[in-house]
Amino acid sequence: MEEHELVIVGAGPAGLTAAIYGKRAGLDVLVLEKAGIGGQILMTDTIENWPGVISSSGLALVESLRAHIEHFKIQVRKTEVSAIEPTSGGFLLRTGKDILVTRALIYAAGAHFRHLGCPGEARFTGVGVSYCAVCDGAFFEGTDVAVIGGGNTAVEEAHYLTRFASKVYLIHRRDTFRADRAVVEHTLANPKIVPIMDTVPEEIAGTDMVEKLILKNVKNGVRSELSVSGVFIFVGQLPNSELVRDLVRYDEAGWIHADEKLATSQPGIFVAGDVRVTSLRQAITAAADGARAAMSAYSYIDKLGPAQKA
Repeated sequence: MEEHELVIVGAGPAGLTAAIYGKRAGLDVLVLEKAGIGGQILMTDTIENWPGVISSSGLALVESLRAHIEHFKIQVRKTEVSAIEPTSGGFLLRTGKDILVTRALIYAAGAHFRHLGCPGEARFTGVGVSYCAVCDGAFFEGTDVAVIGGGNTAVEEAHYLTRFASKVYLIHRRDTFRADRAVVEHTLANPKIVPIMDTVPEEIAGTDMVEKLILKNVKNGVRSELSVSGVFIFVGQLPNSELVRDLVRYDEAGWIHADEKLATSQPGIFVAGDVRVTSLRQAITAAADGARAAMSAYSYIDKLGPAQKA
């Protein structure tokens, strides 16, 4: 059985920042990540709100975080956690092959994109329906595509897609976008962007691949068809909180509650990043969460005193 002082679940900006702060505080730190280092920012083409960096790609920012982790010789293990259980003096984590024990846990597992749930979405996922413009945009060179959503992610990704698509329809169910004004103005200034407001998709249709959208205007009920080769969906996120829902308090959607020190209702479990109840989910706020959670975990471990040897 492998023992650590602090285990961090998730290697996005929150988890990696927590690891740096925990390591610098002298803790024995292990980061567990089921996918790749970086989390959702790997799917972001341009980042313009990271302090001190006027503009960066998500990949470039991740590489700088990776270099920082390697500088402190912090171990990041690619593995999926299947269960987290309280034990006397800590927590037991089960992964594919290992059983780990830790004195404190920082849960920074992030979130995932919400699905529309309309007919055709599941059928055409991977053959016209996508949740990642950076991943799939190049497949739609010279075609017309649609982006569904009205927040920062939808508007920013619509602008990115103009690099490849002939036309990008930006479809939103309200009469104004929820995204930041500067983001909206920048995107709508692009002649390839065509906003379609007060409208929702009722069906994604085609034969072997996406060919069209069936749309409905929410104000007048009028239905229409829109010919597109791709549909990119950005309609919010859902938390990756399933692993700890039996241990901590969360809201009706599954976002985890925490106090000002990022401690959850379970002593010894701290939360950071997109997975928690928060008013803003950005890379910079996730990193700030990671720093606070790490120092709170350090204080918690310090108060526990020396670990009891088995």
